[in-house]
Amino acid sequence: MAVVSELIRSEQDGSLSFGDYSLPTKTKKADFEHDGDIYKIKTFKEITRLERNEALVYESSPGTAVHGLKVTGDEISFSVEGPEDAMVTLELEADSVYEVVKNGSEAGEVKTNLGGKLPISVELGADTEVSIKVSKK
Repeated sequence: MAVVSELIRSEQDGSLSFGDYSLPTKTKKADFEHDGDIYKIKTFKEITRLERNEALVYESSPGTAVHGLKVTGDEISFSVEGPEDAMVTLELEADSVYEVVKNGSEAGEVKTNLGGKLPISVELGADTEVSIKVSKK
């Protein structure tokens, strides 16, 4: 895997890939249409943020690259990579419980706050990619 040099792209399987943590300065791309929705990406070494129709979908600190993001009903899945450990925040349904699976192993249940934010700590580093699946309980 690698950074997404075009910042955001649609994949053949209908998923999205986005993010370039190698950029030294903030870079944005707006009005990217995918599957009837409008996406906006902001990415660089300190943060990667994806919005769909002006609502947060994904945010990481520091910046990351995400491959194969799929959002279906009550589930979101993707693979993430970056140069160091990252805190990933997903915006999901408020005040709900979700099961988090990292690299095929259960990482536990997490309850979203009233704003629907779900934080996930991800251990990353050189040549490390982590697959994440979050399902509503």
